[in-house]
Amino acid sequence: MGRVVTRAIFAVLWLIWLAPVYLLVVNAFRSTDEYAHASIWSPPHHFGLWANFVAAYHSAGLGGSLYSTALYAVVAPAIAVVVGALAGYAIIALRLRHGFAWFVLVFGGSIFPIQMLVIPLFVGYAHLDLYDHRPGLILIYTAVSVPLAAFIMRNFFTGISYSIYEAAVMDGASSWRIFYRIYLPLATTACAAIFILEFTFIWNDLLFGLTLSQSDSVRPVMTALSSLLSLYAGTTYNIVLAAMLFLSLPTMALFLCTQRLFARGLSLGQIG
Repeated sequence: MGRVVTRAIFAVLWLIWLAPVYLLVVNAFRSTDEYAHASIWSPPHHFGLWANFVAAYHSAGLGGSLYSTALYAVVAPAIAVVVGALAGYAIIALRLRHGFAWFVLVFGGSIFPIQMLVIPLFVGYAHLDLYDHRPGLILIYTAVSVPLAAFIMRNFFTGISYSIYEAAVMDGASSWRIFYRIYLPLATTACAAIFILEFTFIWNDLLFGLTLSQSDSVRPVMTALSSLLSLYAGTTYNIVLAAMLFLSLPTMALFLCTQRLFARGLSLGQIG
C-alpha cells in the first residue's frame, strides 16, 4: 500500500513538472495564425516552429548575441576552471600558509546574492569603460565562476594522497610540473563538471546581460530574447517560446553527451 501511495505522489509531481514543458513545446510549434484563436492546451494543427524561430532571430538580432553568448560560455568557465584548480592545488598540495582563510576569502564572495552586485558593477563598469564590451562580461562571468571552481577543486584535491606530491618532489619535479602533469590530469572529470555547470549558468544568464550590455553584438542571447517580451515589441508568445526552445538545445545537448563524465566529476573519491 505504501509503495502505491509513493508512486502516486511521484506521478502527480511528475505531471506538475511536465505541464509547463508541455505548454512550452506545444505553443512553440504553433503557427502565429493558429496561436491567435486556439487554446494554449490544444495540440497544434500546423508546424510553425522553424518559422517562429526565424521571426525571433530577425526581430531580436540573435546572430551577434549567439556568438557573444558562446564566447562568454566557453572562455569564462575555461579560465575559472584553471584559476580554481590553481587555488585548490595551492591550498591542498602546496600547503599554502593560512590556506583555509584564503579559501574562505575566495568562496565567501558567493554567499552574497548576485543582485547585490548589480549597482556597484554598473557604476564601476561605466567608469572603467567596460560597459557594453565583451571583455567586461567575460570578466564578471569569470569572477562569479571562480568560487565554485575553487570549492570543487579543493575538495577533489583533498582526495589525492599527499604522498603522490612528495614522490614527485623527490624525483625532482617542480611545483608547476606536478600541477599540469599529475594533479590536473587526475582532475579532468572534476574540471569537466565545473565547466558544464558554469556553461549552463552563463548561457542562461539574464541579469548581468541586462545590467552591463545593450548592443545586439555584445548582449547575451537571453537578454536579446527578453526584448521580445517588452510592451512595444509586438511579438506573440509562440515566437518567443520557439526561440527559447531552440536556444535551450546547446545546454541540453552538452549535458546529455557528458552526463556520465559530469557524475564522475562530482564524486570525490580517494586517489592514491
